[in-house]
Amino acid sequence: MMMAKKKKVGALLLTPGAGADRNQSALVAIDEAVSADGIVVDRIDFPYRKAGRKAPDRAPVLIASVIEAAEELVARASVAPAALALGGRSMGGRMCSMAVAEGLPAAALVLVSYPLHPPGKPDNLRTEHFAALDLPCLFVSGTRDAFGTPAELEAATRAIPGPVTHEWVDGGSHGLRGADGRVADVVRSWISVARP
Repeated sequence: MMMAKKKKVGALLLTPGAGADRNQSALVAIDEAVSADGIVVDRIDFPYRKAGRKAPDRAPVLIASVIEAAEELVARASVAPAALALGGRSMGGRMCSMAVAEGLPAAALVLVSYPLHPPGKPDNLRTEHFAALDLPCLFVSGTRDAFGTPAELEAATRAIPGPVTHEWVDGGSHGLRGADGRVADVVRSWISVARP
């Protein structure tokens, strides 16, 4: 899992999928694994969750909350903005990638179960911003994810100019149930490549 051009990661911001909150089990597992290496981790809730709503806000609101949380984490962790890695599960990871594409400084993106397209709609790709991602990106997905097959995701991520790493959970669906430990180990190992 060697990567070129990756900057040292000092902090990690994690965001949940649309139907979950900051205590989503995969995010907690990643937090615990990465924190053990001395990286400051923050897991956030999106505004709609804080307000007690189930339906996600529109992308501009979600992206703004990622940017605000990133700025707060960088200040709290006393790290340079370019030393922040960010990402999360499904929609959360997608919003982080869109924030970076819009100019949010970051060392790397960690995208677990990236929602490449809605289930059954492979032509409705969520990749418009990929060409602006000139940083290392880790994609961790199940081989049976209805939001994007391995072949679809590998083809789509060729548009990303930064180095891309794919890790597959064999037989895993979009929820990656039962794979939290594996996901956390993959993320920890990938981030640790940048540590001295």
